[in-house]
Amino acid sequence: MTRHIRIKVETWPLKQRFAIARGSKIDAEVICVEIEENGIRGCGEAVPYARFGETIETASAAVEALMPALQSGMSRDDLSQALLPGAARNALDCAMWDLAAKQSGQRAYAAAGLETLKPVTTAFTIGLDDADRMAIMAVKAQSYPLLKIKLGGADGVMADLTRLAAVAEARPDAQLVVDANEGWQVAELARYAEPLGRYGVLFFEQPVPQAQESELAKIDLPFCADESVHDAHDIEAMSAAYSWVNIKLDKAGGLTEALACVEMARARRKKIMVGCMVATSLSMAPAFILAQHADLVDLDGSLWLAQDRDPGLLFDGASIQPPSADIWG
Repeated sequence: MTRHIRIKVETWPLKQRFAIARGSKIDAEVICVEIEENGIRGCGEAVPYARFGETIETASAAVEALMPALQSGMSRDDLSQALLPGAARNALDCAMWDLAAKQSGQRAYAAAGLETLKPVTTAFTIGLDDADRMAIMAVKAQSYPLLKIKLGGADGVMADLTRLAAVAEARPDAQLVVDANEGWQVAELARYAEPLGRYGVLFFEQPVPQAQESELAKIDLPFCADESVHDAHDIEAMSAAYSWVNIKLDKAGGLTEALACVEMARARRKKIMVGCMVATSLSMAPAFILAQHADLVDLDGSLWLAQDRDPGLLFDGASIQPPSADIWG
């Protein structure tokens, strides 16, 4: 068996600056892998996680190092043993799923055990900014019943409370989740737990650094794990303080491991959020399979782009239609 492997690095400008606790960006850099076999091509896209030391260069190098094995027919099972979870493995794994679907004529969701794909309702993310601007953004996102609010500003939890209050006042109809991206310290979070709990927030996602998360069990707020969880093993070992877990393809290293994460989360009776990075519809499409198992979906990454791939996912307000085979799988 001979395959042709291509690596492409793409930059997609954003509509506006996207800011979280760790920094901001004005474009999305993605790595795309194409695997071609007998004229049939499978594609996968991933976003390297700077938080975990990944860059476009390291992800590309990881794929390059596997070229001989990939060209000789490396399987998804082989891939899971050859690379750690992360962006490089995600791009390759999703490309392999896409290739298999096109070779067999069977949609990827069917190979994953689903009879069909149903539309899903996505959250919309309100980026970290000053309180007034975040409130304005929340009003503009009127068609989204669920808002994910980025907090964790350098000015501390009290200032974040002002941001949260402004969004809650601007959108009293919306369900809110908060993502501090490890931006708070656990002692300060404990100090402000009572006022944070006044806004009916569904959960607070990874509010403190992983080294402090054992203390979350002492705080009477609902929490969701994100940065501290990559694969199914991490979910098995995750802190009891977390009642939710955010499963992302880029963390898990592809759809194969992400599906194992879903099984482990269910076995541990954790609620499942399916999340994403800011990327194109090619990144969102495989996650749509995970979304069929999720309690909450956050797949708005392509909405931040000035222009998405064509074809791309179809949005009807907060509702996302299942991806066509022309996009992926």
